[in-house]
Amino acid sequence: MLKQRIITALILAPAAIAAIFYLPINLFAGLLMAIVAIGAWEWARFMGLVKPFHRISYAITTSALTALLWFLFPVDETWLVMTGVTHQITSILWLSVLWWILAALFMFSYPKSSGFWANNKVIIALFGWLTLVPTWLAFMVLRTNNYLLDDFQGAQLLMYLFMLVWSADVGAYFVGKSFGKNKLMPNVSPGKTIEGFLGGVACAAILTVVVGTSLQWSTNEYILALLVTLLITSVSVLGDLTESMFKRQAGVKDSGTILPGHGGILDRIDSLTATAPVFALCYLLLA
Repeated sequence: MLKQRIITALILAPAAIAAIFYLPINLFAGLLMAIVAIGAWEWARFMGLVKPFHRISYAITTSALTALLWFLFPVDETWLVMTGVTHQITSILWLSVLWWILAALFMFSYPKSSGFWANNKVIIALFGWLTLVPTWLAFMVLRTNNYLLDDFQGAQLLMYLFMLVWSADVGAYFVGKSFGKNKLMPNVSPGKTIEGFLGGVACAAILTVVVGTSLQWSTNEYILALLVTLLITSVSVLGDLTESMFKRQAGVKDSGTILPGHGGILDRIDSLTATAPVFALCYLLLA
């Protein structure tokens, strides 16, 4: 299993980096919309939908909602010259943050909280849209930052988010495997440990220190970046555990089988669905 994970990661990581840096912005938006659609196909299993027609219908509806955002907020006009991002985009990001706060409450009180949503397909469908659709918007906010003046500034910003999540995942996996004894959320994901979580935070913090050193940050910039790193790594775990909660309730081990050793698309982007809106909002508020 570990060998499969490594091989798949060695293929996916360069592909993701190439897409972030070198795809034209509209092609990048289209690729991301396709990934969101696949994630919606997998999410349909959490709703108890097993027939392909029903799952495709949910994926199409999710794509339509994403396309609506694309129409309302054209990706090459996400950032306005004088005012920055519109308050409508900021409001959607805040809505996503509120959803993740609610998801955290559900997760901490699981399985008791499942009585509210577990048998209601409409509610689970809504949760899926709140998880997936704002992720697309957050990615575009980050990727298009200062795009007219510098093609790569937004790509570097998005790459930093990816590296934070990846370093936290790697640190949590290996520290948890080597030293993990105390369960983090046994009712949701018995394999996650407090030691693994702390290992992930430490790895992400080391990455931030390395980046800050290379960019010659001031002391205040270091402190702010480390606080954001702590927030993002914590939210990353929240995204992972929330998907685990829905999988556990649906009785499935992985969201899909499209990625050998990793499961489905949701199994790979679960952390990003939570961190991207939060990171984008932090950037808008603090930059």
